[in-house]
Order: sequence, then C-alpha cells, then structure tokens
Amino acid sequence: MPVNLTAPDPAQLHPVPGVRIGVTEAGVRKANRKDLTVFLLDEGSAVGGVFTQNRFCAAPVQVCREHLAAGFGVRALVINTGNANAGTGEDGLVRARSTCIALARLLNVAPEQILPFSTGVIMETLPNDRIAAGLPAALDDASEAHWGRAAEGIMTTDTVPKAFSRQLTLGGATVTITGISKGAGMIRPNMATMLGFLATDARIAPALLQPLARTLAEGSFNRVTIDGDTSTNDSFVVIATGKTGPAIDALDSADGQALLAAMQAVARDLAQAIVRDGEGATKFITVQVEGGRDAAECRQAAYAVAHSPLVKTAFFASDPNLGRILAAVGYAGIADLDQTRIELHLDDVHVVTRGGRHPDYREEDGQRVMKKSEIVVRIGLGRGEASDTVWTCDLSHDYVSINADYRS
Repeated sequence: MPVNLTAPDPAQLHPVPGVRIGVTEAGVRKANRKDLTVFLLDEGSAVGGVFTQNRFCAAPVQVCREHLAAGFGVRALVINTGNANAGTGEDGLVRARSTCIALARLLNVAPEQILPFSTGVIMETLPNDRIAAGLPAALDDASEAHWGRAAEGIMTTDTVPKAFSRQLTLGGATVTITGISKGAGMIRPNMATMLGFLATDARIAPALLQPLARTLAEGSFNRVTIDGDTSTNDSFVVIATGKTGPAIDALDSADGQALLAAMQAVARDLAQAIVRDGEGATKFITVQVEGGRDAAECRQAAYAVAHSPLVKTAFFASDPNLGRILAAVGYAGIADLDQTRIELHLDDVHVVTRGGRHPDYREEDGQRVMKKSEIVVRIGLGRGEASDTVWTCDLSHDYVSINADYRS
C-alpha cells in the first residue's frame, strides 16, 4: 500500500483547455488493461521536456529529443506501457518513429510533431503494430476530462494512479494546471521520474518552456529517489496551450513567479507521489541537509543517506541504528567535512550533536519516530548557510519480491 497516498478523484482534476486525452487497451503486453494513451494538443501549444541522463536511453527518448529540436510544434503525445522500447537498437528507433508516423497520418500532421513515450520491460521488441491498431480507439476516446484515465493508462508497477490539479488567478483570469506521473521503481534523479506530464492553459512564451521544464524538474523530480537506479526512459514534459490569462514573457515577472510557484507545487506533488508509491514502501522520508557551503554538497550528503540500503532497511524495521546515517554522510564525498560539526535530528528528537551522541538522546525516542509513516531526517553540516531537501522511502521485503517477479 502507498504511504498516505490515495487515488485521485477524477472530478477534482481540472480539464486544461487545449488538451484532449484518449486512452485505450491495445494489448501491448497484457490484455484487458489500459496501456495506450494519446494527448492531443491544440495548434499553437508550446512544449518543453527533460529526459533521462542515462546514456543507455530508450528509443522514444532519442526520438523525443530529435522531434523537440526540429521545432515544428508538438501536436500530440503517444504513450504506451508494458514495453520500454529500450535496449532495442536501430529496430527500436524504427518502431518508435513508425508509431509517430501512424498517429501523424490520423491527425494530418508531420511525424516530427508527435512525441512518443514508452515504459515497461527493457530489451523487448515494441509491438508497434498493436499500438498503431489501437490509435483510432484512443482518438475516439479523446476528451478534456480524461486526466484520471490517463493517470491509470501510464501505470506499470504503480499501485495507484498519480494526478494533481490546481487553479490560480492571473490578470483576473482563472488559469489551470493539471499533471500526471507514474513510477514506483528504478527511480533516481537525472531524471527522477519514469514519466511525468504537466499542462497549463497559461499564455507562456514558447521560448520559456524548456527552461521552465528544467526548473520544475530541479525542484521536484530531481529531488526524489527510491532505489538509486536511473531509468532508461525517464521523461518529464511541460505543456502550455496559451488559452488563458495574461502573456507571460519572463518567469521572474510577478505573474511568472505566481505561475511558477503553482506549477512547482503540482510537480512536487507528482514527484512525491512516486516515492509514496515506491515499490514495497511503508514510510515516506524527508532528508533535509543544512549548513552546507552550497546546495550541491547538501544534495550530495542527502542522497548518500537516501540511497543507503542500510539506512533504508533500518527505517523499514523501525530500528534506530542511526550510526548508519552518520556513516552515509561521512562517505558522501565531502573531502574536508569536519565530523565534530555534524548535527542530526529525527523529527523533534536531537540524536547527534557536534558529531557525537546527544547526552539527552534515548533510543526509545528514536524508535518512536522511526515507527511513524512519515519521518524527517535533518542533518546539519556546520559549514555554511546552504540547504537542500530530497525525498525517499524505506526498503522492504516487498521491493525485492516485486522486482524479482517483474517480467513474469
């Protein structure tokens, strides 16, 4: 069961004018499951995207990068689950491009105006004939109201769909932001989500979409980890249809900052939902590192803690073996770290001061915190004023079972 995360109420997901979504069952890997989703974007929509930094990236990632660089204007996204189309060589590229061609013909647009996305099993041939055969049904299903269906249609090992929505007022107009994400394993930054799609009807200058996507990812999907593995298919796409509100030509304007804050909140909810639904997760853990010389070294220490199997299994067992956290900070790679300046808190419990056990710390207090489903680990480096935060989960028996049986 996910950690304090429930399935979204479709009625609470606001439609985004200019975006229609269709979902169908194409039998990509298994029968009787939603596995093919199409986003249809009105002409004039602007799109930005960031993708995995795994050098062994999937064919759809390569094609998405090519099509975004071509600059023809994106008119549709096509997303399949069940098959990652990764580790498939030149044949995988041919099949990803053929999917774009099939949808482009149905929409009477150029193939370069289609962005393909895949998630699922690696090193399996993409059944692009099944996808092409399913496209007409997906188009027939298209509706502005289908965000909830889309959240279901992109799932793999997720236990619940992930979708969030909010609205704000800009220039007297109501602007909408709605997004979906999926992912439960093979999650680590650069990018740190399997798939994420965020849309708004705000009038954002097209040139801002790519930097906006990077900024949103840095504050959300690049701050989460489940198992420390960077996927071959990670993709995060931001869409602005330009239907509503004042023109936003700079993100540092008053309207730009208000919109950015609202979009960042939705992106963060989507990213945290992935951790809450991490494979086998029973606890949601916030790792805050402060007192660093810069944010980069704070992240370095935070991820050393968040990636440590020893730390994560201790949290699963509610075992206050907190020396594991200190050890992870110590091997994070901060060469001139002074251990006598380290402070450690678990929620309100002061565990370590000046690099040693706090005189008032009692193990039963640490265990009390570790039994909670949501825990904040706060680490002070005593080196400066910088800080940063990442979100992770524990590592349970179920994580091993789920991944041992993934292909069966």
